[in-house]
Amino acid sequence: MFLHRWQFVCVWVSLALTMLSSTVAGEPLTLSQVLDLTLKNNPELIASRAQIRGAEGDLVAAKAYPNPEIQIGAGESVARDDQVLRGALGGVDIAQPIELPFVRRPRREAGEAGVESARAQYRVVILNVLTRTKQAFYNVLRHQELLRMAESNRELLESIRDKIKLRVEVGESSRYELVKAEAELLGATKNRESAALRVEQAKAALRALIGAPLPPRLEIVGELPSSEAPPPDLDKLRESILQNHPALVQARAEIDRARSQLELEQALRYPQPTIKAGVYTEPHLEQWRVDLIVPLPLWNQRQGPIARALADRERADAQANQQQLNLMYELDSAITAYRIATQQIETFESGLLREAESALKVAEAAYRLGERGILDYLDAQRTFQAVRVDYINALFDKNAALLEIERLRAQDYQDQPQ
Repeated sequence: MFLHRWQFVCVWVSLALTMLSSTVAGEPLTLSQVLDLTLKNNPELIASRAQIRGAEGDLVAAKAYPNPEIQIGAGESVARDDQVLRGALGGVDIAQPIELPFVRRPRREAGEAGVESARAQYRVVILNVLTRTKQAFYNVLRHQELLRMAESNRELLESIRDKIKLRVEVGESSRYELVKAEAELLGATKNRESAALRVEQAKAALRALIGAPLPPRLEIVGELPSSEAPPPDLDKLRESILQNHPALVQARAEIDRARSQLELEQALRYPQPTIKAGVYTEPHLEQWRVDLIVPLPLWNQRQGPIARALADRERADAQANQQQLNLMYELDSAITAYRIATQQIETFESGLLREAESALKVAEAAYRLGERGILDYLDAQRTFQAVRVDYINALFDKNAALLEIERLRAQDYQDQPQ
């Protein structure tokens, strides 16, 4: 019996350890999985979806009719004269405020414009969050590739150091070459540690964008996009942005809402009537009355709310113009960054990478044959590594520019859930 219990405990302990290890390590995440998690858990998207529901609630309130009021009273009549009847008093009043059509229409239109603005704002947030998430994802891949290069370079320099150390021990090389190799190895070790730290920083930035609880050992799998991409047409991009970008849709919706709010405030200057009907009972009679209550706008003619609504409309117009200017500036910046990165990539792929690799091979062969010293070989190795790092950074910069252009084009937001 004791043996069976011990086996049972061992099985449960092994299962717990397996679950814990899977939780700590986690499954590698691809770009599509990262985007799905971001759509579900990102706080900005959750808050923006809540803002849509709030705007829809405002629209429901704008469409609602004013509630009626009922007033019930009771009392007792005390007679001071023998000819006056004594008895109970009672009364019921029902009042219904009347919302005039020229007041109700702008209130409803303002609510509808608010819903449209909130939905456009949600699409803007989706574009911004998904673009930043993609850039953070590719940034992790870039730093992981740079880390692999740093590790490979360190291993190579460690092998070179060991060979030089052996040659120094047998008297074939000077002590200075060993000192130089040790210094290069130390620098490569520091570069590897810095690259590993940058990988963790990039993962932390991606984890913050996703917004979901992820395992500490987050693994990202994927590849940087290739450098082959068609050049964007600037004129078509401008036209597409001015027509379809949700930021401009939101700005136009805010203009409509401000215009409707101004019209509403101006309409509220006119008195809103209230119809009141009631029945009153006294010991000797019963009264029926219908009253029309109209407030008199003598002291307050809504000068303040009208001025505020007018200022809000002017501000909405200015913000729409500023938003358009910002988008055009962002487009020009993204196009410039794309062209610069494209030129750099063409320079690397047209021969700079091959030349740096060929120079490294020549320096290595000359060093093995004793025609050159270790300094020439290490300089060639350092140059080759620098060229490869710059090439990877250029690929990332081009992809980041393309992601920015994709965000400005705003063609993929329609497929995202709302």
